[in-house]
Amino acid sequence: MAHDERTLAVEAADGHRFELIDVGPIDGPVLVFLPGMGISARNLIPFGKTLAERGLRLMIHEWRGNGSSSLRARRGVDWGYDELLDHDLPAALDAAGAASGRSAVWLGGHSLGAQLACLAAARSSRIPIERLLIIAGGAPYWRRYPRSIRYGLLGMLHVLPAIARTFGHYPGRRVGFAGTEARQLMIDWARTGRSGRYAWGRPERDEDPALAALDTPILALAMEHDWWVPAASTEWLLGKMPNAAVVHETITAGESGLRVDHFSWMRDPDATTEAVARRML
Repeated sequence: MAHDERTLAVEAADGHRFELIDVGPIDGPVLVFLPGMGISARNLIPFGKTLAERGLRLMIHEWRGNGSSSLRARRGVDWGYDELLDHDLPAALDAAGAASGRSAVWLGGHSLGAQLACLAAARSSRIPIERLLIIAGGAPYWRRYPRSIRYGLLGMLHVLPAIARTFGHYPGRRVGFAGTEARQLMIDWARTGRSGRYAWGRPERDEDPALAALDTPILALAMEHDWWVPAASTEWLLGKMPNAAVVHETITAGESGLRVDHFSWMRDPDATTEAVARRML
């Protein structure tokens, strides 16, 4: 899907190239936003346009393997949470700060993007994170899901990494969950879902202590009909950040009458935008 928005070219330390889609007034507060798994940055443009009407500048991150990314996951081309947190997000945040002239930015994300936004904010950065925005985000810890789907999710958390190992990447569109993802990304995601901890790799990299020390204010927006991320999942993620002041709000259909779920808010972002403007601006 083509678009006419400004873009900002970014190159990570390991040579990965991608673009931030830059929507909104150049002098507005800057929110760097991370899409969910398998979602290209361009899908968040409607959200950016409604935020722009309220004076906020949205810089939409592009994940490895999606949209403007110079890489595509396949056998022999792999990455996981380490590359996203150590290379891509620092490069994106540095570029956002340099392009805007801001000494600090806001950081947010949807679904997996919300989890990685928290992890990025908890780590040292050359540009401080003033506020965090979580939209339909929670830890995929299987024990925090309703009994009706809990064991099905646990099965997925074992099967999907096995599929990724077999193919050398994860063929999400063929499987019916997420997009074409990197092998290690699915292994890292599933490990978090099975254990409830943000720890991955060999030797193990444990990010829970950094999350526990985070004191950045958080706005957490839940969607009324989001079975992908139930309230207990969000509570588990937020519980890892006890020093952060958290404001919760649930987005409902309101006057539009449209059902609000894990994905539909991106197509009709007005209610979500209104909550962000009311709570953050």
